[in-house]
Amino acid sequence: MSRINLRRLRQDRHIRGLTREHRVSPEQFIQPLFVVEGLAGREEVPGLTGVYRDTPDSLLYQIESDLKAGVEKFLLFGVPMGKATHAIDWSFDAGQIARIKQRFGSDIWLSVDVCLCSSTPHGHCGVLNPEGDHLDNRASVRELAAAAAAYAQAGADCVAPSDMMDGRIGAIRDALEQAGCDRTLLMSYAAKFHSTFYGPFRVAADSAPKQQSKLTDRSSYQIDPARPGDALLSVERDVAEGADILMVKPGMPYLDILADLSRQFPQPWAVYEVSGEYAAIELLAREGLTNRIAAHREAWTALVRAGASMIISYGARHAREWLAP
Repeated sequence: MSRINLRRLRQDRHIRGLTREHRVSPEQFIQPLFVVEGLAGREEVPGLTGVYRDTPDSLLYQIESDLKAGVEKFLLFGVPMGKATHAIDWSFDAGQIARIKQRFGSDIWLSVDVCLCSSTPHGHCGVLNPEGDHLDNRASVRELAAAAAAYAQAGADCVAPSDMMDGRIGAIRDALEQAGCDRTLLMSYAAKFHSTFYGPFRVAADSAPKQQSKLTDRSSYQIDPARPGDALLSVERDVAEGADILMVKPGMPYLDILADLSRQFPQPWAVYEVSGEYAAIELLAREGLTNRIAAHREAWTALVRAGASMIISYGARHAREWLAP
């Protein structure tokens, strides 16, 4: 008869707490924020309970509230009124960064998304070619580097390019150094997949591809879900070009990718629990089909178990409460 008894180490909360191999801490979380030019008042994002498209003024109150809840790290998405196909004006986003840092200073860590999708009339992540059926990589990288430099000079602690253009990490690193911002961190969306889980985010950031172009989706520049080798090559490229932090996006559908890559590359790993992932748990909870807090904790534990040292989550502002013993 076997003398193995695995259940002894599962029998009460005390021993379960002592024997856990992976722990999730509130300090690992980054809270996304959306600031929208021209809004009359803040708007709740469909599917994301308690997440808003903020005005410049309401954003400051939201950050104050988040600080009280224990959140100190943020990822900002700016949505300007004016749209342009090239030579984009980054002053709205840069102005919000300056206001935030002037108000909160080193009390917060502010990362800023670097992409073109919210600033272009067509909603794509780069500059379209004249035919409107492909992104011009070189022109897109020039715009991204200009945006990153503007954000860093405005006070961003970290810039986070999410576009998936080739060579943008090296170009942004060069632009940061030329702007005297060599201390600014560069967090690369290194393995960003062409996913169906981005829906609520695209409403929040006004970033869905529009009908102004022949390019109907992002499959020509985001990674195919069935090509993990492409993710490996993307990460190798971004490491060589100077990325400080690497990211996998989305999270739960790509736990295998995160686990494989985090074992191969010693850089810090972020994972983005995207809007569709978060909204799915919220919907299950509203329908009485799961325990809301327990489900979010389970998802976060899986992300850390797969190798993430930081989690970008719409529930970051609840982490201190939900992770309490």
